[in-house]
Amino acid sequence: MQTQNRRTLLKSAAGIAAVTGTASARGASGSATKKVYRRGPKPETPPLYSSAVSFGDLLFLSGKGAPGGGDFKTQAGFVLDEIEKELVNAGSSMDKVLKVNVYLSDIKDYAALNEVYKGRFGENPPVRTTVAPAGGLPNNYLVEIDAIAHL
Repeated sequence: MQTQNRRTLLKSAAGIAAVTGTASARGASGSATKKVYRRGPKPETPPLYSSAVSFGDLLFLSGKGAPGGGDFKTQAGFVLDEIEKELVNAGSSMDKVLKVNVYLSDIKDYAALNEVYKGRFGENPPVRTTVAPAGGLPNNYLVEIDAIAHL
């Protein structure tokens, strides 16, 4: 069963790569390669998760939140700026983002999100899912955003 799931995952990654216009999601050795991107020095102990990881020509960014305080628009702007920095660090850009998941602490901030979000991803924005989890967000974040992009 596990082997079958792995094959399905690899086929899906290859399918996504085909849709995004890449020749293959596989490296020169014939198998897809995973690469971790860091914006600082490598930590001495393994972290709980990586901030940015590519697999083939796809880049996956972990959820970004805004530490500290500030109103919703300030936090949302900070998060979008951090996403852009991660993308650039990995060799991508905002206009290459394919999918965004947005988590709001309060769904009432949806209109404010759209004000800050508008135009940040170029003329052809990515697909987006926006949810407000019942349990809220960690670290008192008002917004958290993760993304999938093309390299």
